[in-house]
Amino acid sequence: MSEPQPPVAEPEYKDRTFRSSGGIAGGVLLLAVGGWLGIDAVIRGEGRTPWLALAGLIFAVPLVVAFTVRPAVYANDDRLRIRNPLRTITLPWASVSGLRSGYSNEVFTQSGTKYQLWAIPVSLRGRKKAARRQSQGAAAGDPSVGSGPTRRPGHSDPLRAPGDQIMDDLREIAERRVSAESAQGEPVVRWSYEILAPVVAGAVLLAVLLIVG
Repeated sequence: MSEPQPPVAEPEYKDRTFRSSGGIAGGVLLLAVGGWLGIDAVIRGEGRTPWLALAGLIFAVPLVVAFTVRPAVYANDDRLRIRNPLRTITLPWASVSGLRSGYSNEVFTQSGTKYQLWAIPVSLRGRKKAARRQSQGAAAGDPSVGSGPTRRPGHSDPLRAPGDQIMDDLREIAERRVSAESAQGEPVVRWSYEILAPVVAGAVLLAVLLIVG
């Protein structure tokens, strides 16, 4: 009779998902407008128009999805998974050397490779609003302003832009889990062939139709 196996240790929390609501909304709008125009051309068009419209849809729809709806960042105790437009990058926390916020949010591996976090855009307007609130709090004598970070991870801080708050949370996880046994490993990068294949097919069809004339 086999001995019972010990329970598998689960992460402290399951995946936290970060996505750009503005990017998703813009993508859905583009898909709705483009789909309506494209399908109308396929149904009502004459001559080569339906074929050109079909090729354009095959080419454009995956690109719109890739750059607006698809991007996401998933984080748990063991790894950071980045779903960018054309690639998915899985980074165990031990392979992460740092996260940087500038004009874009980026993560660096121990080997120096840089990956952009498409799903966590930088909002300069959000930073200006946060800085203005911080100045107003300091002028009003708020003792919490300038006393250092007191926000619990995952909770909102009105003195930080939303994207910067998320990056702070990711840095906290990276620092806390870098030595964990379950967070060891090498980066894994996978190309998004489900996006690339229809884009290439649509581009080839468009080129053929344009050449044939």
